[in-house]
Amino acid sequence: MEFSIVQILLLTAYSMYNIYDELQMNSSLSQPVWAGMISGLIMGDMKTGLIIGAALQLTVLGVGTFGGASKIDANSGTVLATAFSIGTGMKAATAIAAIGVPVAALLTSFDILARFANTYFQHKVDKDIENFNYKGIERHSIMGVLPWTLSRGIPVFLALALGQGVVKTMVTYLNGDLQWLNTGLQTAGATLPAVGFAILLHYLPVKKHIAYLILGFTITALLSTLFTSVQTLGTGLGAASKAFTTTFNSLPMLAIALIGGAFAILEYKRSMAKLNSAPAAGSNNSSDDEDEEDEIEDANGEVSGDEEE
Repeated sequence: MEFSIVQILLLTAYSMYNIYDELQMNSSLSQPVWAGMISGLIMGDMKTGLIIGAALQLTVLGVGTFGGASKIDANSGTVLATAFSIGTGMKAATAIAAIGVPVAALLTSFDILARFANTYFQHKVDKDIENFNYKGIERHSIMGVLPWTLSRGIPVFLALALGQGVVKTMVTYLNGDLQWLNTGLQTAGATLPAVGFAILLHYLPVKKHIAYLILGFTITALLSTLFTSVQTLGTGLGAASKAFTTTFNSLPMLAIALIGGAFAILEYKRSMAKLNSAPAAGSNNSSDDEDEEDEIEDANGEVSGDEEE
């Protein structure tokens, strides 16, 4: 399957929109799962796109940026992994490990380049502020989007326009002489979501809410096992008797998510009730609270705060 010029332009435009949405609009469309769905829709296989997008979404589940730090561009990695998986017949798990993650990591360098290029427009805005040039402020602020969008659009466009032959050759070798490598990549791609969960659990207050973690894991394991067994039993009965037409579906992840949402609501209400039932501070307590309001305890247990002059 050859990429059409329309597909290349649409995927390039969407990759450019991703970074703009992430920086300005925050519509949540700049997420790997959305990137997989939209890329799959453009390529004509939304199911594969959702599989790749969901896997990369879970992979970067606990990854975030702090201050001016750059992070891996999982959105562009999802776009290219989806396009090449559908266009060349590469298995989704292989595309995630062989294309999605490496591209996401490589584009970190382009993100840094975009930040450096953007400083040109920032200095222009500073000069416009000094000169009270309001039109110039608006113009250079809008132009500052260009380095960001081009940092995604150019690599994605070149990869789609020039890289399909390389990827096809790679797929041929992976399915032939390098079958052992293909198997390893599929295994790595399947385990990457677990890495995302591990990173997320590292930053979440797990010790404080360990009861919810144990309960959620137990409920998920029990219900998944129960519904899988029922589904297997129903499939066997359907094969044994044509009169048995009832269909048993496995437990959808939406049901487990709703259970988790219910526990989150209970925890939120408990916290709010505890906050609202706190006794009103007296005159003596209020002065103590003011002294301790800005105190921060560091890693060594030392307390620092603002001193009144």
